[in-house]
Amino acid sequence: MAAHIHPSAIIETGAQIGDGCTVGPFCIVGSDVVLEDRVILKSHVVVTGQTRVGEETVIFPFACIGEIPQDLKFKGETSRLEIGKRNRVREHVTMNPGTEGGGGLTKVGDDGLFMAGCHIAHDVIVGDRVIVVNQSAIAGHCQLGDDVIIGGLSGVHQWVRIGQGAIIGAVTMVTADVIPYGLVQAPRGELDGLNLVGLKRRGVPRAEISALRSALKALAEGEGAFQDRARALGENNDSEYVRQIVEFVTGASDRSFLTPR
Repeated sequence: MAAHIHPSAIIETGAQIGDGCTVGPFCIVGSDVVLEDRVILKSHVVVTGQTRVGEETVIFPFACIGEIPQDLKFKGETSRLEIGKRNRVREHVTMNPGTEGGGGLTKVGDDGLFMAGCHIAHDVIVGDRVIVVNQSAIAGHCQLGDDVIIGGLSGVHQWVRIGQGAIIGAVTMVTADVIPYGLVQAPRGELDGLNLVGLKRRGVPRAEISALRSALKALAEGEGAFQDRARALGENNDSEYVRQIVEFVTGASDRSFLTPR
């Protein structure tokens, strides 16, 4: 099926437009851009740089995708932005490609929702089914696991990792790593329990949720450093979900973590 391109859109020579794409009024598509099949650019969308947009992703008006990083160390080196399938990128969202210092790649997974005005910075790695709510900013080099939710008006500091299934409440600043399935809230980002709503919605068995509760208590009250408590937890637990937390904590060196209250 042929692409539908509005007469007012600018498609630079070299751009690759897949079958069934729609490029709406006043959009600009750069020469190194690849739009896979059935991508929709609503109107007034800019997609530039070495950017690939996965099939059936929809980008809404005034989003700016693939423009150079907001990093003074960037000197024009080759870098890329890859966006997966079936994402919804709402109005005024910005996503930047990587930098030489971060591996040269910003990567967004599949089935995400990026609400109006949010920002995905250079060298960020985003998993599948992630939701970033209005006006939130993910700083450079961050990692967001699958099924993460970032509440509105929140900020995630550079280099922070947020584990799978974690949720960040609205108007929260996150400055340290967040364990999988954690619930973080308060203005300066405190680990305040588990994302129980998300776990239940995904049909996680009650026994696993109980194991996670016990693990969180052990991490809060055990002896030794946080990583030591996590290692001890891994030696005495066969829960798949608890093992994810243990691997997340022990797999990083010299990292700081938000610890349970």
